[in-house]
Amino acid sequence: VLILLVLGIQVKCFHEIITIGYRVYRSYDLPWFRTLSWYFLLCVNYFFYGETVADYFATFVQREEQLQFLIRYHRFISFALYLAGFCMFVLSLVKKHYRLQFYMFAWTHVTLLITVTQSHLVIQNLFEGMIWFLVPISSVICNDITAYLFGFFFGRTPLIKLSPKKTWEGFIGGFFSTVVFGFIAAYMLSKYQYFVCPVEYRSDVNSFVTECEPSELFKLQSYSLPPFLKTVLRQETVSLYPFQIHSIALSTFASLIGPFGGFFASGFKRAFKIKDFANTIPGHGGIMDRFDCQYLMATFVHVYITSFIRGPNPSKVLQQLLVLQPEQQLNIYKTLKTHLIEKGILQPALKV
Repeated sequence: VLILLVLGIQVKCFHEIITIGYRVYRSYDLPWFRTLSWYFLLCVNYFFYGETVADYFATFVQREEQLQFLIRYHRFISFALYLAGFCMFVLSLVKKHYRLQFYMFAWTHVTLLITVTQSHLVIQNLFEGMIWFLVPISSVICNDITAYLFGFFFGRTPLIKLSPKKTWEGFIGGFFSTVVFGFIAAYMLSKYQYFVCPVEYRSDVNSFVTECEPSELFKLQSYSLPPFLKTVLRQETVSLYPFQIHSIALSTFASLIGPFGGFFASGFKRAFKIKDFANTIPGHGGIMDRFDCQYLMATFVHVYITSFIRGPNPSKVLQQLLVLQPEQQLNIYKTLKTHLIEKGILQPALKV
């Protein structure tokens, strides 16, 4: 359901940005271009969702011969689909619209980069565990609300010219509030397997499961307090989930860098003299107006996971091994066995 929700938001954001391009450049009469924009969206989504299926549904794909063909040649098929759109674009070029057509071709591709690529990262984060999806998203929401409240009640000093209503008081108040919120939310969610376990597809029950032995990130650890805190709290150690420490990094990004996604969107709208991306939500503009910071946050979370959290995934390696030919599997088995014997983990077989 969340994947479908992300897909729906992505399509709507794409529609809003593309529509601005049509309106600003008065390009409604360009031959085939509206059709080609949506065709490229379909191609890019086919590529990214196909990659997701190959990664997380490998055991299911093994049972379906037609799917095996699609997965084996997925990148070639995706590239062929894109080339078809590329050729259609070239064939649609007309002399009086050359420059405008290339403007809109670039506009479409930048929009795809902003919406589809980052939406794919949201889904990748989701499969790492619901907590990697919920804490970052809720941190951005918390920052948006608390920065507004602090700015409304205490704001005096303008922060940035792109958004005259934003103040330093709101920015700083939102930062501290978001860090505290993220720390507490991380503690609450870390208790439950449903939120911390990676989402995996199990072929035996033909469904997704969120059951596992939680990793060290989600097990309480004792940490020694700095001297000044020992005096204040009158205790030597404190028990925390390691993920709570990571939540500080996520919350810091959500409150210090995340708002720049909103500033970027504000600059974009000012450049084209529009108030909102659309009027989808009465009083709040379009979907893109609400998700500008979320996309930037999703990219950071994905980079953070791959840089500091994720190690080799044994289940994914096993899925890839099961797809290989028997001879290849046997060669890998012999190589692994030799390696383990050399390290002393396995005893060499006794010759009779």
